[in-house]
Amino acid sequence: MNVSLNWLREYVDLAGKSVQELDDLLTFAGIEIEAIHQKGVASDRIVVAQVVEAVQHPNADRLKVCQVDAGEGSLRQIVCGAQNYKVGDKVPCALPGAVLPGGFAIGEAKMRGVESKGMLCSASEIGLVDKENGLLILEGDPVIGTPLQQIFASDVLLEVEVTPNRPDLLSHRGLAYELEALLRQDHRNRELPALPLRDGGDMIANDAPSDCPHYTLTKISGVVVADSPEWLKQRLISIGLRPINNIVDITNFVLHETGQPLHAFDAAEVGEKIHLRGAVAGESFAALNGGSYELRDGDLLISDARGQALALAGIMGGSASGVTGKTVDVLLESAYFDPQKTRATSRAHLLSSDSSYRFERGVNPQGVLPAAARALQLIREIAGGRVEGETYQTGKPVELTGVVELDVARLDQLMGGSISLAEAADILQRLGLVAEGDNRWRIPAARADLQRHIDLVEEIARVHGLERVPGRLRATFVPASEVDAAADIDMALRRTLAALGLYESQTIKLISEKQMIDALPLRPLQEGDVIRVSHPLSEDHAILRPSLIPGLVATAERNVRQGLKALRFFELGRVFRHSGGGKSRDNESDTLAILLSGPLAHESWAAMPGRCEIHDLKAVIARLLPGKNVRFSPRERPGFVLGCDVLFDGVNLGVAARLLPSRERALDFTAPVWLAELDLAKLRKLIGQRIVVEELPQFPGSSRDAAMEMPADLMAAKVDEVIAAVRQPLLEQFHCFDVFCDPTGQKLDTSRKSMAYRFHYRAVDRTLKAEEVDAAHAMILEKLLKELPVHFR
Repeated sequence: MNVSLNWLREYVDLAGKSVQELDDLLTFAGIEIEAIHQKGVASDRIVVAQVVEAVQHPNADRLKVCQVDAGEGSLRQIVCGAQNYKVGDKVPCALPGAVLPGGFAIGEAKMRGVESKGMLCSASEIGLVDKENGLLILEGDPVIGTPLQQIFASDVLLEVEVTPNRPDLLSHRGLAYELEALLRQDHRNRELPALPLRDGGDMIANDAPSDCPHYTLTKISGVVVADSPEWLKQRLISIGLRPINNIVDITNFVLHETGQPLHAFDAAEVGEKIHLRGAVAGESFAALNGGSYELRDGDLLISDARGQALALAGIMGGSASGVTGKTVDVLLESAYFDPQKTRATSRAHLLSSDSSYRFERGVNPQGVLPAAARALQLIREIAGGRVEGETYQTGKPVELTGVVELDVARLDQLMGGSISLAEAADILQRLGLVAEGDNRWRIPAARADLQRHIDLVEEIARVHGLERVPGRLRATFVPASEVDAAADIDMALRRTLAALGLYESQTIKLISEKQMIDALPLRPLQEGDVIRVSHPLSEDHAILRPSLIPGLVATAERNVRQGLKALRFFELGRVFRHSGGGKSRDNESDTLAILLSGPLAHESWAAMPGRCEIHDLKAVIARLLPGKNVRFSPRERPGFVLGCDVLFDGVNLGVAARLLPSRERALDFTAPVWLAELDLAKLRKLIGQRIVVEELPQFPGSSRDAAMEMPADLMAAKVDEVIAAVRQPLLEQFHCFDVFCDPTGQKLDTSRKSMAYRFHYRAVDRTLKAEEVDAAHAMILEKLLKELPVHFR
């Protein structure tokens, strides 16, 4: 929220307080200041100057060489490109050494070969608002040489970060009230006349009292819609708003003054009666911002008796009923709308406004009528007109606060005895709470965030000053737990994967229905396993993710569209599902997902790099558990190809697969996308086991090769299983190093393939003899011949 200090000073005495002091005061009270901006003329080197002469620049058609009097006793030559001035006009002149907004320093220079000693300025160039295209022509007869700081008032704009629990601070009066409490000043309350009320049944029909428990409407006749007076324009401009007309500007002014949103209807465009109702699904609404929105069933709509949509309640008015220069009669709305309803509608239609920002955080229920009275006061003063009868009202202000008891003993314990009960009571009274005896406090309507004893303690502590509360415990020993061990292992996994060149991704836990096509869960999903959100904010956040893969695929897709070719991503996170077709509820687990795609290295003039294959994915996974035997066991996964289970020493740890080529093409991937998802709980358990470091072998080993011909559809995993099942004690390791197929059928039938394996044998206690190696090798080959349809070449 933007706050103007000049505006704020109307409600609180800030004399003697520097901007830095106010910043510190608010920050230490828990109100963060995001930024501080100086408004208006900041430099004293910008002065009033008179144009004495202006001649055409010899080398530029659009430039003139001016002689100006800046009150220095001699004329100053300045080259200027503006066209809206004449000789004799008084304009701002930035002398050498002046610094304009944005840090632009003025000096002496040559422009197209002609010397220029300064700069003649427009309004925006010195921190003011442009009124015309070109130089700022100073009105009246200001004295030449006078610094413009003495003519135009400067201001300071504070960007205040208001937390969601403090909607009472979303206005100048609200922040002033807080500052008065912090500065120990008496509160300045503006006295407003009470509005005469009447039952709104004749004018208002409310079909949604739960969404709008309090609604008021006042008619003002005979207004003159025109530009706002200068003071009102400046108030709005100072916080970044654009003046529109006096009626609309008054509603915006009251919103930023009091925090209560208002809306003004052109009475001529409204039927006989205001109707608050739920919208019909598909109903169209044309908003003041020029957009057209298709409403959902139940969105709170303000219409007239004819059914014409006048406003989307609490968010934005309609274009058909807005106040224009032709408006004569006005209907002023002031209401309290349910925060949850306003927030849901605003998010659903991606439509936000200053009003919705406040309503969805919760405005002061007791501020509805005072804000209307303030607006009526200003309308009569600025736009004329007369109030027609009484203010129509339906419903009444909701009660969001009550009485909270302060636990004195607990207060003393938490504050370390640094504050007395009398001092604490003084702080609460300054914040607007009313004592009701026996340490019971009536909470003001504007502070709905104060509901419990501890809330009162927090208020006392932040106003008293946390730096004044003595510390008691420096540190407490906490024994290591399983949670600590898991966090350490997760961090080690992150470091390992990052060292391998992978980037960690963090995705949200909600995905869309369309993303379910990319889900690769640890166990296949059954009907009812997916957990859906009852009331999603959008269709992109409708399902609690059963797998991390959809988020990683979406991350990779965004990077591909930015031109990245080598994709290396991983994510550690929680997934959600029911189990057993929905019979077991709320099953959560932690998983690790990996995505690889694209070239293995950067392109080089020397050689073209290869692309990631499934073996590269297997190597990354194997690196997570050094010394473990990693194996991929084929298992079909719907929606993926080359699906398999990931086995660590026989333990099923997760799944791996390739994205369907059709899906890769749809997402603009130019290379195969390899995916894996591992059960993080099992992985932590394996990593947590003690790693035994084996000694380097003392005796040499011996290798044997074997090339076997087999059916083309026989999987290598089946060969690996048979070799491992032999359990030959001398076999140290084996791997496939060559695969040969002949698509022509000339050297090998197209239905068959040849695979070459290398077997390495070693004994830990002796050097093997050739006969021993041959016997062990023959045992393995015999087993392969017996178990599989192969023959050796």
